[in-house]
Amino acid sequence: MITQTERLIIRPFTEQDCEALYLMNSNPAMLKYIPTAAFTSREQAVELFHQVIQTDYQQHGFGRWAVEHKADKRVIGFCGPKFIAEFNEVELGYRYFPEYWGTGIGTEAASAALAEFKRFGIEQTIALILEGNLGSEGVAKRVGMHWREQNEFMGHKVNIYAKLL
Repeated sequence: MITQTERLIIRPFTEQDCEALYLMNSNPAMLKYIPTAAFTSREQAVELFHQVIQTDYQQHGFGRWAVEHKADKRVIGFCGPKFIAEFNEVELGYRYFPEYWGTGIGTEAASAALAEFKRFGIEQTIALILEGNLGSEGVAKRVGMHWREQNEFMGHKVNIYAKLL
C-alpha cells in the first residue's frame, strides 16, 4: 500500500486489477478527455499492466496507482505519478468511474497521493489536462496546483498545471 484515506486505499496495481483496467479504458465517459482509443479486449489491459504500469514501477520506482474504495472493496480508478518523457517531468494523473464523480474522491485521492510523492524523489509535478476538462482542472486547483501554460500533448491542446512539493 502507498497510502490510505478514510474512504480509499491507494496502492500499486496488481495483475488482479486487469479487469478494472479494462473497464477504465473501455468506458466512453471516462475516455472523453483521454487522447487514446478505447480498449476493445481484455488482453489490452493485461498488456497495459505488463508493458506500461509494471515497466514504470521498475524503471522509475513509481507509476499510476490503483484507487480502491474501502466500502466497495473494488478498484474505482487510478491516481498517481507518471514520468512524461515529452516534458521530462512527472505528471499527477487520475481517472475514476463516473459513478464516483462529484463525490470528492478525486481531490481526496490526489491530496493523499501528492503527500507521498517526495518519498519517491518527486519534488514537483504537473497535470496535463485536455482543454475543456473542467472536472480535472478543479481537482488540480483544489490540491494546490496552478495553471502554468497551454501546450500540446499527443496531438491535443492541454492546460498544464504545476506544483512544487
